[in-house]
Amino acid sequence: MDALSDVLKSLRLEGAVYLNAEFTAPWCIKAEHGLDHVRDRLAGADRLLFFHFFVEGGCKVPLAGGGALEVRAGDVLLFPQGDRQVMGSDLQLAPVEASTLMRPEAEDEAHVVHLRHGGGGAMTRIVCGYLAARRGVARPLFDALPRVLRIPMRDAREAGVLHDLLCFGMREALAARPGSASLLAKLAELIFIEALRRHVDALPPEGRGWLAGVRDAQVGRALALLHGDPAHEWTVDELARRVALSRSALAERFAVLVGEPPMQYLTRWRLALAAQSLRAEQGVIARVAERSGYESNAAFSRAFKREFGMSPADWRRSAPAG
Repeated sequence: MDALSDVLKSLRLEGAVYLNAEFTAPWCIKAEHGLDHVRDRLAGADRLLFFHFFVEGGCKVPLAGGGALEVRAGDVLLFPQGDRQVMGSDLQLAPVEASTLMRPEAEDEAHVVHLRHGGGGAMTRIVCGYLAARRGVARPLFDALPRVLRIPMRDAREAGVLHDLLCFGMREALAARPGSASLLAKLAELIFIEALRRHVDALPPEGRGWLAGVRDAQVGRALALLHGDPAHEWTVDELARRVALSRSALAERFAVLVGEPPMQYLTRWRLALAAQSLRAEQGVIARVAERSGYESNAAFSRAFKREFGMSPADWRRSAPAG
């Protein structure tokens, strides 16, 4: 299994399509990740990622460094870092808080909110959704993503398939048929994974970061080996032999692309898996420490506290309800 698939599997993604929005020009809205009604449904989540699939029309999204991102029909817009979202046909307008436009009576039995807003001009239709993950294993992936990401999908055959699936899902939601909520959750996951794959494919050759490492032939293979058997007593020498590179070449390429040496990355991944285990299981912490490669509870606790800012026991007690 490749490292990206392994991280996605470990994330145990949960999500749903939650908003069918229609905006007419001129319009400008702002919203914040972690909407209360989303957190109520996924109370065990530490991290939320929102996506917007533009079915019709388009908008502008202001960038932190200045300028604006142009989004058009067929694009998927991702907000992976928990920032406030601002978007609209006219960014000079004072943005309206999206939560003020969402009325309880606008939500159907599949928990999809139908929202309409704007000045009556050109139409923009957006299907919005979210994905939830727990913080530990999410870190390599989400930290590698920019604060806002546009994925053009309008020119590919797969985009048409995703569009058809979303339309099908929205029809299901409108009909409130049994199983609609589950269907929409799977569609949200499918859209995110396809958008992520396209982002990896579009990375520049000189790109850096975890996703660039996943794409690299040798570093990607090394990551897959580490993820495939994290309990193995890996060494850089063994990894280098398995990926057909010299020890120094692998160590250098891995550090340049991923941002840390292979063994340091392995330690962090083991701790991320340990964090997941601590909240998923009620077993003895010593057993989790042993599976993570630590011979003593004390060493495990010190490493865990450096990574997550609290002891393993406190981490388990701090688990969100749900």
